[in-house]
Parts: sequence; structure tokens; C-alpha cells
Amino acid sequence: MRQRVATAVWRVVLAAGLVCGIGLLPWLTQTDPAYTVLKARSAEREPTPEVLADIRAQLGLDGGPLHVLGRWLGGLVRGDAGQSWISGSDVLPDVLRALGASLLLMSVALLVAALTAGIICARTLRLGARRRLGGRRRGGTASAVVASLPEFLVASVLATVVGVQLGWLPALGWYGAQWTVLPALALGMPAGAVIGRLLDDLLPGAFGEPWALAAAARGLPGRRIARQALRRCVPALLPNLGLFVVGLTGGAVAVEQVFDIPGLGRTTLQAALAQDLPVLQAGTLALILLAALATGATRLAARLLTGPALRDGALSSLHRPAPPAGGVLPLVYGVVLLAVVVAGLTRDPLALDTGARLLAPSLDHPFGTDSLGRDLLARVGHGALDTLLLASAVTAAALVAGVLLGLVPRLSAPLVDTVNAVPPVLAALLVTAVAGSGAATPALAVGAVAWAPLAAHTSALLRQERATLHITATRGLGAGRWYLLRRELLPAVLPPVLRHALLRLPGVALALASLGFLGLGAQPPSPEWGLLLAENQPYAERAPWAVLAPAAVLALLGALAVTAAGGLRRPRRRRPDTAVPVGAERTAALRKEPAATR
Repeated sequence: MRQRVATAVWRVVLAAGLVCGIGLLPWLTQTDPAYTVLKARSAEREPTPEVLADIRAQLGLDGGPLHVLGRWLGGLVRGDAGQSWISGSDVLPDVLRALGASLLLMSVALLVAALTAGIICARTLRLGARRRLGGRRRGGTASAVVASLPEFLVASVLATVVGVQLGWLPALGWYGAQWTVLPALALGMPAGAVIGRLLDDLLPGAFGEPWALAAAARGLPGRRIARQALRRCVPALLPNLGLFVVGLTGGAVAVEQVFDIPGLGRTTLQAALAQDLPVLQAGTLALILLAALATGATRLAARLLTGPALRDGALSSLHRPAPPAGGVLPLVYGVVLLAVVVAGLTRDPLALDTGARLLAPSLDHPFGTDSLGRDLLARVGHGALDTLLLASAVTAAALVAGVLLGLVPRLSAPLVDTVNAVPPVLAALLVTAVAGSGAATPALAVGAVAWAPLAAHTSALLRQERATLHITATRGLGAGRWYLLRRELLPAVLPPVLRHALLRLPGVALALASLGFLGLGAQPPSPEWGLLLAENQPYAERAPWAVLAPAAVLALLGALAVTAAGGLRRPRRRRPDTAVPVGAERTAALRKEPAATR
């Protein structure tokens, strides 16, 4: 009970700190909020001292940031979130309407994600139900490609092709059920590909557990065994599913912009850029409350699905020792990616030729040209080094932080929920306010949120691994915490978390580059891949190769990362050559380890 109270207090402290930090954003960035509000209200009006003084008096800015924050918090206690600094309307109704639109979009996107994950796992479920998983080759190329596709690119392609050219579904607006299909596909397919890959990674272990072998021996239908295997694996992924719920609600900024959806992500983005603090604080607080509800719901669902086995330590490990999976796919993808980069490095990425604008791929320009006549192969090749090196460094740092924080779930779980509730744009603005704008700002902004899914995954896997029978038996023989962590838990958990980190590598590369549009990091004419996608997006209908080329390279990077991660398996331990009693040998080994108090 005391631990639950401490966790709840820690969660409240983090939420209050985030909301207060947002309330101090204009002063942290050393900008005049009155000037920002004036430009958001009317860009043509002159910022004279009299006009700025009048705005300060209207908003109560003369009392300083603490006075403004205290007044907002006082009104919040009474159910009043204040008035918008830009429009003057009540904040709470506007935020609730935006939240309702985002929740509806999130619900449909989750349905799309579930269908996508089911398609990815269908082959494993079918083979497992038939007891034929022994010879299954691990692929993952298609799921890696889908997971690597930028959401705004998928949204633009769907809006242009399905909505405009074919006219099958509406491409703009938010007026009914038909308007949810295309944005839900853009959001749900990449998220479903990530969840599907993680689930597909766990299913073979479930089909190899004793209950599955016994069920097959007794002649139970394969479909029933497959359903139970799915139920066995889902609890380990529910924390990440809860993160997707919040991310799809507040982080769908690009998709909401493309389809003109009045959602919470778009509302918070506009409020952050205009420094409309009441709207920004209310939107962030709504996301924090949603994160707390999603976390509670996923934990309850995990307990219901797992049953008393989690409490009694009666589970089997889903991460058994296995030889690394071989294959030539990683080598093929690596050679192709290296060939593209080397070919691009031999060309000039900044050479302009206005007479060769938006040329189709040819022998002279294998990837075509962009809107300024620059060779796309050259730009992809020259942007690869900075993009890949920085993305790899951020992913490695996020992996280390995620694993370390995942080992202490009572400390990290509220922190994960709070960090995940911050939209990416707002995270970048907060990092800029604290660290300033510079070359390292994009890496700090992305790294500040990239560790959260890995920490949630680590905590979920450790929770289930600690409840396995062999851990219970090893603990009964006298093993301490450090022995269990070093010899049993980390070897079982690290490979799947590392594969998860590699799956997110292309997304990290894209997020780093896309922050350039906030005035952070690389700016045009830099050839970073995310900038290439965004610069050429307006020409996707006339010259699709301009966006397909960098998107294909990102997808190739994702396929390389996922297939290479397939070789990361828990190694088998060597058996002793001499016949030694297992119990005596195990006890002797445990006595050499320092026992910790339990």
C-alpha cells in the first residue's frame, strides 16, 4: 500500500512539473509572450510599446510567470481552464472537442493496427497451430517496410491517390465515419507493424511451452492452441499498446494537418507555436490523464489475461536459449544500402539545374531530380552519413536508458507515462527552451522521448520473466537478486528489447530530420532524409519518385535493422562434459554469488 501511494505521489509530481514547465515556456525561451500573441492574432499589426502593454494588461502578464501559472491553476480547481490568449474563447470546451475527435481517430487507428498486426502474425499462428514452427525462417521484411514508412507520407499518398484521384473516400475534413478511414490507415499501419513484429517475436516461445505441447498431444484443435498462445503473449505488449494509445491521440499532428482534422495534436501544435499557454496546458493535462487511464487499463488487462500464474511464479519463459538465426537477407540489404550511399557520394548534392526540374529516373539521374533540379541519388547518399550516425547514437542511448529505467518500474512507469504524453513538437520546444537551439538539440529532443517504449517493454518482460518457474526454483536454491538479474533475467530480456530498438531505428532517423522545420538542427539545403521527404511532399502527385526514393531508403534501413536483429538470440549454455548432479552444481554456483536480501 505504501509503495502504491509513493508511486501515485511521484506521478502527480511529474504531471505538475510538466504542466508548470509548459506554463513557463515563453519565459524559458526568453521571448515576449505579448509579442508572440500579437503576431498570432494579427501579423500586420505593429508591435508598438502601447500595443504590447495593452496585451500584457489583458492577459495579466505584468505579474510575472508565477502569477499567470497560479491564476490558471486556481481556475482549474474550479473547473475553469481559462480563456484562449488568441481567440478569447473558453479553453475547456475547445480542448474537449479536439480530444473527442482524436479519441475517435485513435480508436479506428487501433482497429487498423490490430488488423495489421494480425496479418503479420498470421503465418506464425498457422504454423504454430500445426506444430511446424521448427523450420520457420524469420523474415520481417514486409513488416519492417510498413513500420518504417513516415505517417505523413502515407497520409499524403492516401489523400492524393485514394481521396483525390480515385475519389473512393473523402480526403479532407471531419464530418462522419467515412472521413476517419484514410487517416486511421495512415496512423494504424505503422503502429500495427511495430506491434505485429513484437508479437511475432514472442509467439514461438508460447507455442513451445509445456501446456501447448500437452494440448497438442491430447488432440485439442490448433485454433484453440493458437488463441491461447496469443493470450499468453499479449500481456507483455500491453504497456507498449498503452503508449500507442496516447501517441496516436496527441502525436498525430502530421496526419491531422494533411487531412484537416481538428484533433488534439493539431490543437496543441498551434497553441505551442503561438504560445497560447491556457490551451497548451489544458491539452497536455488531458494527455497526461489519458496516459494514466491507459496505463491502469493495460495493467488490469494484463492481470486478467495472465491470471494467478503471474502472482504465483508459475509461468514458463518465452525467451528460451536458441541459436542465432542465420540468413543472407541482412547481407543483401546491407550491400544494397551501401551501394546506394557510395553511388550518391560520387555526385554533387547541391548542384542546381532549373532546366531539369522533377525529371523522372534515368541513367543520368537514377533516382530522378527534385523541384530545384538537384540529383536525388546524390542527396540521399550525402544525407546518409549524418542521418544514420546520429540516429544510431540516439537509438543506442535510448536503449541503454530504457533498459536501466525498465529495471526500476516503480520509478520509471510514471515517468514513461508523463514523457509519452508530451507531443513531439512540444518536447522539441521544451528542449530548445532549456538547452538552446544548436546541432545537438534534435538529438536531445528525440532522445528525451525515444527511451519510453523501450523502458515499458523492458519492465513488462521482466515482470513476466520473474514469474517463471525456473526463476522461482533458482531463488529457492538461494540465489540473490544480482545473480538472477545478471545470469537469468537480463540474458532473457535484452535480445527482444534490442530487436525492438532496431525496429524503431528508421523512425528515429526520420524524427531527427523532421525537427529541422522547427528551426532546430539541419536546415535546407541539408540532404537529410526526413527533409528530403518533407521538401518533395508537395510534388508527390507530379513526381512520385521524389518522395519514393528517400522513403525506399528508409524502408531499406528498416528491413536491414529487423533482419539483422533476427540473429540476436539468447545463446545456449554449454553443458558440462562430466556427469555432475544438477542440484549440487547449481547450489555450488549460487554460493559463489553474493546473496542479496529479498
